Amino acid sequence: MADKLIVGASGGVGAALMQELRRQNPAARILGTSRLGSDGLLSLDLNSEVSIKRFIDELELLQFQPDQILIATGLLHRDQDGPEKSYRELSPEWLTEVMQTNAIGPIYLLSRLITLLDRKAQTQIGVLSARVGSISDNALGGWYGYRASKAALNMYLKTLSIELSRTHKKVQILALHPGTTDTLLSKPFQARVPADKLFTPEFAAKALINVMQKSEGSGSGQFLAWDGQSIPW
Repeated sequence: MADKLIVGASGGVGAALMQELRRQNPAARILGTSRLGSDGLLSLDLNSEVSIKRFIDELELLQFQPDQILIATGLLHRDQDGPEKSYRELSPEWLTEVMQTNAIGPIYLLSRLITLLDRKAQTQIGVLSARVGSISDNALGGWYGYRASKAALNMYLKTLSIELSRTHKKVQILALHPGTTDTLLSKPFQARVPADKLFTPEFAAKALINVMQKSEGSGSGQFLAWDGQSIPW
């Protein structure tokens, strides 16, 4: 049976994805990562090119042959930094860090992971994006850095899907919106979220895996919500 990989398996949604994949695929080798690489997880820091290259070398030694890769990392706030309500709050340092974590790190990692894939292998790649990264759907403004980084991630994924359609015809890339999930990432912003719209990580994980299963064999380069609905770019 082919391998499965969850990048960011120590986070709320990432940990739930790993648990659900293990439940559904008890015979598969399921690998997970975290920045520190503790608790049986492989070490991977998406903000470090050295760490990414070391991780790829480790996967080569493990003879990594995946049929499913999920990237469940993201940065919305930390300490005194967070989503900007106004242009007056913009910080070059914070904008750069959010873009690196949410967009540049994931696409660079994928560019290295692709080198490990057999060109004829069937592989699904799902990357956690966010509805707020949709330019068409932006009616509220604000959240400059996070919105822009997710929009950039979406463009990276769409562009990669087009290139791979020529070289790796059975690789499917999906940008996935998990909905508002009860994790540390969303915790400061849950006050106005209706109870039925705030999902547990377990619910989000099952929903996303279900979306991937139903999308298997359909077009690559899609932007899909947790309920399978297409989100406008």
